Amino acid sequence: MEKIRVFQYGCGKMSVYTMKYALESGMELVGAADVNPAIIGKDISFLIGGENRNITISSAEDVEQDLLKSNPDICIITTMSLLSDCEDILLLCAKLGINAITTCEEAFYPFNSNPNLTNRIDLLAKENNCTITGSGYQDAFWGNLVSTICGATHNITKIKGSSSYNVEDYGIALAKAHGAGLSVSDFEREVASADNISQEERNKLIQNGEFLPSYMWNVNGWLCDKLKLHVKTQSQKCIPTFNEDDIFSETLGMTVEKGNCTGMSAVVTTETEEGVVLETECIGKIYSDKDFDSNEWTVCGEPDTTMVINRPGTVWLTCATVVNRIPDVLNAPSGYVPTSRMGELKKLC
Repeated sequence: MEKIRVFQYGCGKMSVYTMKYALESGMELVGAADVNPAIIGKDISFLIGGENRNITISSAEDVEQDLLKSNPDICIITTMSLLSDCEDILLLCAKLGINAITTCEEAFYPFNSNPNLTNRIDLLAKENNCTITGSGYQDAFWGNLVSTICGATHNITKIKGSSSYNVEDYGIALAKAHGAGLSVSDFEREVASADNISQEERNKLIQNGEFLPSYMWNVNGWLCDKLKLHVKTQSQKCIPTFNEDDIFSETLGMTVEKGNCTGMSAVVTTETEEGVVLETECIGKIYSDKDFDSNEWTVCGEPDTTMVINRPGTVWLTCATVVNRIPDVLNAPSGYVPTSRMGELKKLC
């Protein structure tokens, strides 16, 4: 059996584990690219350790010729959080007929936040017989585990979820997207103001590809797709988080003073035609020494069931999920296919 050929696009914190896990799962790494001049030209062993792998990190500017030359089965994309930020590389993969999976949070279910770009990617991928999708921690802990509990419930009235994570673990793009380091007034202007709008205004932003979804926005869409629920209304609200003292952020390279934002809590409420309500919250902030990752979901109905997972290894789980999803992507229909339509997660053995 031939090895699955993998190209890594984006060589930051997450790629250390996606590359390592892909190699340890018996896949072949055939190329890597990034925008950071400090690592361009270095062997990937500079990031993942061990012996020289004879895979040099190339410039993202040359990624099209590198993809054509390396001929991968799939491209792992670990860069930014918004679909529009990943537009070029996703469209390129679709144009070249190369399957792609990304940790981009909006890409988990972008149909409800940026449908026009999603449809462009979908049509191009179908034209060239490849599959594009998003996956990561949410695939398991905000998606499949929740839908499994739903599968054991007789009657469902509400799904409530809350998850927290340290923005320090995911790089500067994610930290800034959460408003970490901003003053309250800057947070209100740059982050929260986007949600103080009517449903009509929000729909217009969504159609124009200008909406800024919180992570649970796309997760609620994924869950509704998985559970065959039909969305009637959906809204979100972003609330800043604070620390009781000054706190240093290695990712931002600065001390966030007491009174400034360490991140945010984003609350998404979805009403469905079936009467099931989803109330979900994600809290992303700079952690103090008292904070830790947690994941809590309750399926309300007959019976009520609550799942609590404290201190999950979010970074490692994200990367393992992406790698373990690769065979599903390769076996999926062509187009933009969310993992809600790929079956349950399975460990590569």
